[in-house]
Amino acid sequence: MVVGRIVRVNGPLVVADNMKDSMMYEVVEVGDLRLIGEVTRIEGDRAFIQVYEDTSGIKPGEPVYGTGAPLSAELGPGLIGKIFDGLERPLSDIATITKSPYVQRGIKVTSIDRNKKWHFTPKVKKGDKVEAGDILGTVEETPLVEHRILVPPNYHGTIKEIVSEGDYTVEETIATVDMNGDEIKIQMLQKWPVRFPRPFKDKLEPSEPLLTGVRVLDTIFPLAKGGTAAIPGPFGSGKTVTLQSLAKWSSAKIVIYVGCGERGNEMTDELRQFPTLKDPWTGKPLLDRTILVANTSNMPVAAREASIYFGVTLGEYFRDQGYDVLVVADSTTRWAEALRDLGGRMEEMPAEEGFPSYLPSRLAEYYERAGRVITLGSQERLGSVTLASAVSPPGGDFTEPVTSNTLRFVRVFWPLDVSLAHARHFPAINWLQGFSAYVDLVAKWWATNVDPSWKDIRELMVKTLIREDELKQIVRLVGPESLAEKDKLVLEVARLIKEAFLKQNAFDDIDAFSSPQKQFRIMKLIALYNQLASDLVQKGVPIKKISDSIKVTSDIIRSKATIKNDELQKYDELEKVLKNQFEELAKQVGA
Repeated sequence: MVVGRIVRVNGPLVVADNMKDSMMYEVVEVGDLRLIGEVTRIEGDRAFIQVYEDTSGIKPGEPVYGTGAPLSAELGPGLIGKIFDGLERPLSDIATITKSPYVQRGIKVTSIDRNKKWHFTPKVKKGDKVEAGDILGTVEETPLVEHRILVPPNYHGTIKEIVSEGDYTVEETIATVDMNGDEIKIQMLQKWPVRFPRPFKDKLEPSEPLLTGVRVLDTIFPLAKGGTAAIPGPFGSGKTVTLQSLAKWSSAKIVIYVGCGERGNEMTDELRQFPTLKDPWTGKPLLDRTILVANTSNMPVAAREASIYFGVTLGEYFRDQGYDVLVVADSTTRWAEALRDLGGRMEEMPAEEGFPSYLPSRLAEYYERAGRVITLGSQERLGSVTLASAVSPPGGDFTEPVTSNTLRFVRVFWPLDVSLAHARHFPAINWLQGFSAYVDLVAKWWATNVDPSWKDIRELMVKTLIREDELKQIVRLVGPESLAEKDKLVLEVARLIKEAFLKQNAFDDIDAFSSPQKQFRIMKLIALYNQLASDLVQKGVPIKKISDSIKVTSDIIRSKATIKNDELQKYDELEKVLKNQFEELAKQVGA
C-alpha cells in the first residue's frame, strides 16, 4: 500500500511526506524499483528514510510503500554455510536470478530457502507444557551443527499438536501451542528485529577462554567466551589476516564473519578459502560452522550499518540454542563512517571529527550484546556471543573517536604495531600496549585443563618483555656492554619469547594453529631456559658463553613449525637436550 511520496533524495537518504502512519525503524519500499529502506526519523508527516540500495535515478514524486514491520532477520535451518549481503540476502541466489556479478537494485530474495525440506526430529509430545526457549525438536543442518528449533520468545503453553519425525519446509507448522486459550502455530522459520537484543534469563561472568590457536591471543591477551575484543591498527599491519585466523581456528561452535565495508578482494579471499579449510577441532569442513556476511566497500554505504546488526542477531539466535558463537566484524570503523555519512545527510549536529554525537552509545549498544548467558527455557542451557572487531584508525592514530570510544566498551585490546609488521613480526600485536581483563578469569581453566603453572609462566614472559623494553632505552644511550649479565639474560630470554612464541605464521600448515597444550610446552621450555641460565649467571658465567654453548635454542624456535599438535612428545626430547647442554656447560666452567 502506498503511504507516501518522495520529496527529496540525498544519496542514501530519502525524505517522504504523507508518512504520518509510519513507525520508527519500519521497513519501507522506496520508489518504483521498491528499494529497501528503513524509517530513521519522523517529523510531522515527513519520514527520513535510510535506503540500503543505490538511489541513483530515484526522483521526487515516486511512491513509498509501507510494510508495517521493522528491519528483521530470518532465522531457521539453512543459515550455516551461506554467504549473505548486508541485508541477509543470499548472494548465490541473487547471482542465479540476475545472472550477473553485481547485486541489482530492487531484487527480492528470501534469506532462507522456502522449498527445501529438513528432517525434523521432535523432542516434545502432545500435552507437554513448554516455555519460551524450550526445544521443540532438532534438525541436523550440517555435520557440525544440530539446529535446535525453539519456542519463540514471549510464547508458552501446552503442546496441542506436534508433527511426527519427517521432512518439512521452514514454513510448515511443526507445532501448535495452546497459550491461554489461543492457538499459536510455530514454524521452523522465525523472525527477529535486528536492532533489539534477544532475551535471556541471566548473564554470567565469562570464565572459559575462546581458544584461537594464535599464541599471543590465547596466552598473552586471552579472550573469554562471551567477551569483547578490538583489534585496531593502521593499513598493512595485518588486521584482516589476524581476524581471519580468529574466525578460522577459534573454538567457537558457530562463527559469523561480517565483512563491513572492507575491500572486495579481502572478502573474496574469505569466500575462496573457507570452503577448502578444515576445522582443526573436528576435521570437518570449516564452512559447516560458518556464516559469511559480505558487505564490501563498493556496496551501498547504508547497508554497512545494517550488516553489523544482522550479524549479532544471528549470533544471539544460535546462542539461545546453547552454542558458543563468535561474531567477527571487519571493521567497525567503516560502520562508524556510514553513521557519519548518514548523520551528515540528515543534517545532524556533528561531534568530534564529524562523527555523530551518538557514536559512543551505538558502540555501547553493540558490545553490550556480547555475553555468556543462561538461555530462556526450562532446560538448563548456557550459550555465549563473543564480539571481536577490527578498528581502522587513519594513520594508526589510536586517539581518534572510533578507537578511543571502542576502548571504553571492550575488555581485550589487541593493538597492531606497523613497525612490528615492517619487521616481519606477525601477528604484529604490540605486547606493551595491549591488555586483557580476562586473564584471572580464564587462569582456572588453563590450570585445570592444561597445567597449574600456566599463569606463573605467563607472568614471567610478560614481565620479561616489559623489562626488555626498559633495558632497550639504556642500550640506546650507553650500549649493551654496560648492562649487567642478569640484564643481558633478560634480553636473550625476551628474544626467545618473541622468536619462539609470539611470532606465528598464519600460512604455515603446522604453525597456523597451536593447541593449548603445544603453547604451554613452548612456554615451559622458555621458562626452563630462563631458570637454568639464571643459575649459571649467578655463578659468574657470562651470558655470551651461555648463548654460544646452548645450541638447542634454534630447535626450540623452529619447533613451532616442525612439531605438530599431536607430536608433543618431541618437546620431551627438546627439554632433555636443553638440560643436558646446560649440565655440560656447567661442567666446563666448573659451576
